[in-house]
Amino acid sequence: MAKVTRDDVARLAGTSTAVVSYVINNGPRPVAPATRERVLAAIKELGYRPDRVAQAMASRRTDLIGLIVPDARQPFFAEMAHAVEQAAAERGKMVLVGNSDYLDEREVHYLRAFLGMRVSGLILISQGPSEHAATEIDAWDARVVLMHRRPDAIDDVAVVTDDIGGAQLATRHLLEHGHPYVACLGGTERTPTVGDPVTDHVEGWRRAMREAGRPTEGRLFPAPYNRYEAYRVALGLLSGPDRPPAIVCATDDQAIGVLRAARELRIDVPGELAVAGFDDVKEAALTDPPLTTVASDRQAMARSAVDLVLDDGLRVAGSRRERLKLFPSALVVRRSCGCGG
Repeated sequence: MAKVTRDDVARLAGTSTAVVSYVINNGPRPVAPATRERVLAAIKELGYRPDRVAQAMASRRTDLIGLIVPDARQPFFAEMAHAVEQAAAERGKMVLVGNSDYLDEREVHYLRAFLGMRVSGLILISQGPSEHAATEIDAWDARVVLMHRRPDAIDDVAVVTDDIGGAQLATRHLLEHGHPYVACLGGTERTPTVGDPVTDHVEGWRRAMREAGRPTEGRLFPAPYNRYEAYRVALGLLSGPDRPPAIVCATDDQAIGVLRAARELRIDVPGELAVAGFDDVKEAALTDPPLTTVASDRQAMARSAVDLVLDDGLRVAGSRRERLKLFPSALVVRRSCGCGG
């Protein structure tokens, strides 16, 4: 059986091959609804399948967006990747995901691999300072949008949450419950000091404590981002003589680890210990008790990142600050803080 071509579709639909291309690729020119329906009906009747490889060779671009995340096993990054995939599908694109595993060389490996595949653009949730990634991006002259964090070495457009403001909201809320102070579970010695969300969460905690006239010295405790190692840190912290009355955690995963440690030590939450997290992963509503946390609009952020990486017209010119798209944070109140909701 002869291969069905775009010319065959155009003849059956009574239109040009250019119009068939506009329908298949959702642009770049609009197609009247009635004409679009004729083309789609012809595609279905003939069983036409576009040759994506040939299209990519002709345009030097694929229908792919590369997405690099530190660790897709973590709920926050898994949910962010899903939001990006949904936003990309709305634009007729597919997403390739690579995990850097918080390693600089892995991040660069996926940058080279995805850019070598001629992806339409790249969304990077960077894992660290990223000097090598910055060099690679410059060498390829790539379309890159940063998401979630903005390392100092890379000056591309960034889509981020108001991390400082969100942590201030959570800390103030815990203090309003009458606690003498709020401890903070932050990052580790490897956490970058600039452009990292966890660093900004700690800064938001510091600002809220200063506003309330409460000292922070000796009340910041380093912990890895994941629940398993945060659980081990929390066991030591909560079983000691100076157990804090309230803890704000830099991530929900850390907070889930704290809740597990408190349950094991038979510490009542929120009666004896108030806990708040950051990220509002879906699991936060199912913890015992449900976790008070800070949320951002991941769907809107994902759509913004996909639009920016695909549309030159939407790119932000000007200073580094002007090239930042900042999305607000919102406090999600549940029971772990002491509220009844």
